[in-house]
Amino acid sequence: MTMLRQYGRLLSLFPFSPVNPAESILRVQAVSAGEPPVLEQAMNDPIEAKTVTDAASEFLHDDCAVSLETWWGLWRYEKEWKLLPTRITLSCYGPNYADSPFGDEGLAAEHLRIDFGLEGWYLPNGELPNSAWYAKSNLKGLMKLIHELDEALPVERRALWSEGGGNFADKVRLAAAEL
Repeated sequence: MTMLRQYGRLLSLFPFSPVNPAESILRVQAVSAGEPPVLEQAMNDPIEAKTVTDAASEFLHDDCAVSLETWWGLWRYEKEWKLLPTRITLSCYGPNYADSPFGDEGLAAEHLRIDFGLEGWYLPNGELPNSAWYAKSNLKGLMKLIHELDEALPVERRALWSEGGGNFADKVRLAAAEL
């Protein structure tokens, strides 16, 4: 299976935060999210792609999902703007994993997903000082990573969605037009 090779490429390109408040957590989930993880392991900084894929490889099958809850740096407002480690999740889904967010679309085994967190971190908030600049900086980091992944991986389909509902790409375009 090329699943872990593609996941390893994602991990090798990801700009992990250099300073984190807690360890990253690697999970391998078999069959569905309702099952207990077959592997749950703390990963120490700095995160090495090979260390993650080696740990997951023993448990990996086409009905598994691999996820790494980890950190990357984003500008966030907490009384003032600070570049802070922010929790994100990097996931890879086998083609027969029951709870794949990709559904039964018959796509290849290399289903990769990045949960970048709250959409508000990437969109201006008129109630916060200078939020347009900081949101734009966060969004530039996200887009830079997406373009690097597009160049390094065989991307057949890409989608941006968020917890707020609606089309996140449209929200980004609207925010960009207002800047």
